[in-house]
Amino acid sequence: MSAPANIVTKLPNVGTTIFTVMSALASEKGAVNLGQGFPDFNCDPALVQAVASAMQDGLNQYPPMAGVQLLREAIADKVEKLHGRRYDPAGEITVTAGATQGILTSVLCAVHAGDEVIVIEPAYDCYVPAIELAGGIPVFVQMNVDERGYSIPWDKVAAAVTPKTRMIMVNTPHNPTGSIMKAADVQALADIVRGTDILILSDEVYEHMVYDGRQHESLARHPELSQRTFINSSFGKTYHVTGWKVGFVAAPAAMTAEFRKVHQFNVFTVNTPVQYGLAAYMKDPAPYLDLPAFYQKKRDLFRDGLKNTRFELLPSEGTYFQCVKYGAISGLSEAEFCKWLTTEIGVAAIPISAFYNTPKESGIVRFCFAKKDETLRLALDRLAKL
Repeated sequence: MSAPANIVTKLPNVGTTIFTVMSALASEKGAVNLGQGFPDFNCDPALVQAVASAMQDGLNQYPPMAGVQLLREAIADKVEKLHGRRYDPAGEITVTAGATQGILTSVLCAVHAGDEVIVIEPAYDCYVPAIELAGGIPVFVQMNVDERGYSIPWDKVAAAVTPKTRMIMVNTPHNPTGSIMKAADVQALADIVRGTDILILSDEVYEHMVYDGRQHESLARHPELSQRTFINSSFGKTYHVTGWKVGFVAAPAAMTAEFRKVHQFNVFTVNTPVQYGLAAYMKDPAPYLDLPAFYQKKRDLFRDGLKNTRFELLPSEGTYFQCVKYGAISGLSEAEFCKWLTTEIGVAAIPISAFYNTPKESGIVRFCFAKKDETLRLALDRLAKL
């Protein structure tokens, strides 16, 4: 027999994600899975019908590389109405195979070997592999956390900037912490990059999940920052269809031109009938305008129930995640506590330590409340034992 081929990994630190591990354990133990971040309820039947109609109308062949024109126009109209910045559908908006592909492509097109990219931790798990595949060097800055929740230490971000800094990655609303960037945060970021060639990647997939009357501070709203930012978003999060894997990236024309050079040889283009279905469905703004109230009701239901436990609740200003401190319940590490919670209590959560390059123990875990009310009540009944 011939010897197996020798392949040297490009991602030596990547293994099975914590999401996969905890979901498998939840399934094995019959636990309520509040770990992985996706809904357990269906999307609007009207959206499914819009996609089915596109299929039945024969819209099943390759669309333009940048995406269906009608969808790009709908995206441009929505961003302009919400944030006051008009992106050109022809040269500044690209439809992507989900936000993860948009993030990877944004990094690959802009980051060269040896470039530094500032990553604010805890951070979603696709950021660092994207940087490493581009040959870049991730530079980590950890968020502060106290009883008021998580916040970005902008003085430390500024101190991390060097002549090699090519990009800063931000995420608002923030996964996993549920925090949001506010106007002062955006201004602090602008002050740091002013007079430099540093680019910004802004992950805004939870843009329509901001609560208590607050405003989503999209970087599209900022005249200065929008000129250097790749804005990534996701229809999957907005319309409860995470498995469809369709998103978009908006960026100035020169940045979009470079983005599309990589995009056309990465996925080339994205599911045609889904794009037409989304374009038709977006004619009604109510589904995304009503989303904050929809999820705030679930957040409040879940938070009210957790008050009957010994968990200490941190603020959840956005996303569909709730972080809690469990120090009054257990001295286990975050990963071990999540395994115990899944196995013994029957509710799965995710350790925040999994979102750091070098695991950091904060005694905090994350729950997802993008679930049916009956799912949340079942989880709360079990957590009431704590």
